[in-house]
Amino acid sequence: MTQKLRALFGLKWNPFSPNVPAEALWRSPQIDHFCWRIEELVREGGFALINGDPGTGKSVALRILAHHLDPQPDVLTAVLTRPQSSLGDFYRELGELFGVTLAPHNRWGGFKTLRQTWLNHVEATRYRPVLLVDEAQEMLPSVLAELRILAATDFDSRAILTVVLCGDQRLTQHLRRDELLPVASRLRVRLPLDYLPPKELLEWLRHVLEQAGQPQLMSAEVMTTLTEHAAGNLRVLATMANELLAMAARRELPQIDQKLYFEIFANQTNRRRPQPGMK
Repeated sequence: MTQKLRALFGLKWNPFSPNVPAEALWRSPQIDHFCWRIEELVREGGFALINGDPGTGKSVALRILAHHLDPQPDVLTAVLTRPQSSLGDFYRELGELFGVTLAPHNRWGGFKTLRQTWLNHVEATRYRPVLLVDEAQEMLPSVLAELRILAATDFDSRAILTVVLCGDQRLTQHLRRDELLPVASRLRVRLPLDYLPPKELLEWLRHVLEQAGQPQLMSAEVMTTLTEHAAGNLRVLATMANELLAMAARRELPQIDQKLYFEIFANQTNRRRPQPGMK
């Protein structure tokens, strides 16, 4: 579909796809401030949290943060890809991420080696390594507790790792459990994400269209209608807009307008509505 989008609309990419280039993602003032705070936290270490309901942009915020940190000199960033791992697999992945060979049967040895690796990095650069964890609500309490102990030395007075946990409201509920209160109490920076008002959704829509190279792809009326019917949810907005784009490409329309919106979504509503006499 990408070639067709380029040919028909002059788009550089699908603006409603999840894999939009990181540099083209929309950054709200709230996310900008969070990135600045994490940039400062990397000098001191500690825990940070991104949380919100599904579709509010948590993973996108983590992508923006990773892209923000990437050009920073001496900042070592790693991404945990399997948050649901057992404690043994968690150590194996940390070893791979930070270039440390760990023996599965010798967790104490792995613990010491990881901490020494991070300490060496801190001594050489004055920056703490960064560990990004998406879908952190899937982490086992034992793994979160182990991560807390791993990340600090000198009777918990010196942080040697910066950890950014990203998850939905289940994560915040988990952190209220007795065994995880020591983790919750160490959260130094928070980014709570919520459903957005239509005005901010419209800013997002204009931004992604401009970045993709076609700000006139949608009429002003259909953009307003989309943002008013997305229930404040960025994922819902992107899904609806992508449905319109796909149909516009199929019909080779010059622009997405109100007529196409009502044709597609009114038909979907009618299909869902039960017929008279049906239960």
